[in-house]
Order: sequence, then C-alpha cells, then structure tokens
Amino acid sequence: MQTQTLSVADARSLVTDTLIRCGTMPGNAASVAEALVGAELTGQYGHGLRRLPIYAAHALSGRVDGQATPRAERTRPGTLLIDAMNGFAYPALDLALEELPKMARENGIAMAGIGRSHHCGVAGLPVEALAKQGCIGIFMANAPAAMAPWGGRKPLFGTDPVAFAAPLGDAEPVVVDISLSKVAKGKIMAAVQRGEDIPEGWALDAQGNPTTDARAAMQGTMVPMGEAKGTALAIMVEMLCAGLTGAHFAYEAPSFFDLEGAPLNIGQSILAIDASAMSPDAITRFATLAGQIEGMEGARLPGRRRQKIREELTREGITVDDKLLAEIDAIGR
Repeated sequence: MQTQTLSVADARSLVTDTLIRCGTMPGNAASVAEALVGAELTGQYGHGLRRLPIYAAHALSGRVDGQATPRAERTRPGTLLIDAMNGFAYPALDLALEELPKMARENGIAMAGIGRSHHCGVAGLPVEALAKQGCIGIFMANAPAAMAPWGGRKPLFGTDPVAFAAPLGDAEPVVVDISLSKVAKGKIMAAVQRGEDIPEGWALDAQGNPTTDARAAMQGTMVPMGEAKGTALAIMVEMLCAGLTGAHFAYEAPSFFDLEGAPLNIGQSILAIDASAMSPDAITRFATLAGQIEGMEGARLPGRRRQKIREELTREGITVDDKLLAEIDAIGR
C-alpha cells in the first residue's frame, strides 16, 4: 500500500476544500475538518479521513445540509436544546462547547441535547475540550441501529459511544472513550475499505452467526461490550440522546453508510460539571487518583495513549493511503 504524509494544516485544508466543493459553507467545513483531523491525530482512523467520502456524498445528495447553522434554545437555566438543522454534528457541538462551560460556572452543572444531528466522530474530543476549560465532561450519542438487544437478533441500538473527561491541573486530562459495542463500527468500515478481515468476536452476520468477514459484519450486528451490560447501557444512551431531544431512536434512523436518502436525525447529549462546584480541591483529588494509576507498573491512565499519538503525529504528519487520497480528490469534480 502506497501512502503520503500530510501536515496537520494540509489535512485540514484537504477536508475543508473537499466539503466546500460539495456545497458546504466554509465555517461548517472547517468545523468538520477539525474533527476529522482530530480523529486522525488520536489514532481513531475509522472516524478520520476515511469518513470524508461519505460526508461529501451526504452533502452532495442533501442527506446532510452543509449550509445549516445550528440553533440553540435555553430551555432551563442549566439546559440547552440545540437543533443541528440536519447539518453536520460538529458545528452543533462547537456551539455546545462554547455555551456549556459558562452555564456550568453559573449553575454548577449544565447539559446540552442535540437533535436533527449527524455522525459525531470521536466522542472523547468534546469532553477533553471541556476538561481543558475546568469542567468534567460527559458525552454520549446514539447512532443508526447496529446492535441487537442481548438475546435478540434484530438491530435495535446503535454502537452508542460514551465518553468522560476530567481536568488534572497542569497535566493532560483523563479521557475515557468507549463504544457500547465491542468495537466501533468505524473499524469494520475501515476493514472493508482495506479489504481485510476483522478479528473474531467483533460482529455477527445477518443470520446471527459470528463472522470475520467485514462486509458480512456491515450487513449484520455488532457484538455488545460486556454482553447484556452493553445493551443495558445502550437503553440509557437512547433515552438521553433520542428520547430527550426528539431525535430518531437508533432503529428509526437510516444507515450512516447509505450515500443518499433522508437525513439521519440522530441525537447527542453532553454534560458539563464545574469541577469546583462542590469542592475547591476536586481537581487536586482527581490528579491524586490519576497519579496512583500512573505510578503503578503496567497501568495506564485512559486517554494517555491517544494523547501520545497526537503529540507524535502533530510533529511528524498524518499518513494517508494514496487510494483514499485519489478518491477524495475526485469528489465533487
């Protein structure tokens, strides 16, 4: 496989220019670029540049409105309802990240619910941004159905990411980012694009049988993390992200991977807690716990691996498959 190495600036320009060619307004394109390149920089390639052809196709077909400007309504002192207007998720998330820290400082805690939204990428990035502003961040999102209730065969839940971050003073935040399926579906998509099989235990085919065939997995269901516990948590995410915001439940939403069709109308919820709301020593105590973990041989604090990858790739550049670059270059021309 032949590759090229792009600087961070060049990778952002690649995304921005491509989406603008597809009818996305520059501010929205820049927001998406920040997110996709941010995914690449943390090693989450299934949410990075590999998503750009699908995003661009959605913009061209009208499945996502590249011209949409999200709207926010302060429904209570500590709650914000954001309508993504069937646009990309990232401008709506940017709006939430602008407002939530101020609301959390006023109220101690604040929550934003986002409806009529689109794919949200790496869940750890928005909570990490909140932690860098002195807040505890909790984020979750629903997604089109890919996971059956435990014991069932019909997909009802999305892979539904959940993320948490907390500030640690002068150190980088702790960042927990998990999918409620055993792996994110983006990893299956990346395997399809590379023509590779997937490991055993990731997915089931359409008949409910274990499979290592990535294409069969895309037509089947994802294996939940922790078996019944994973699907129990998925119920929570669906209620908080779709039930609360009016977005589609997972089983109502069309697939991310269909290039045409109706808007996705999925939902996200993000919570910010002022880390000093209950104790001025909270951040110090967070750092104490983190130190206990990092001081233990063989242990690693959640988020540190991705932060190290980001430091390295920011310096060395992002490696991209020539085939993907050629596909991106042809979009919208």
